[in-house]
Amino acid sequence: MNDEHVQQKDHFWIYIGVLTVALVGVVGMVKLSENEKYDPIAKQQLAETSDMNIRVVREY
Repeated sequence: MNDEHVQQKDHFWIYIGVLTVALVGVVGMVKLSENEKYDPIAKQQLAETSDMNIRVVREY
């Protein structure tokens, strides 16, 4: 009777691991796309900061 019942392996933790890796991948891709979306604005702010970073030298 024991030979008739073959226990199936529980793949619960494998499914949880795959789901976790997939979710981390999706979140990472969303974050990278946000960085790419705002990259021109960041470059513009950097350029404005460097333009405003001037020194005034007094001549005595």
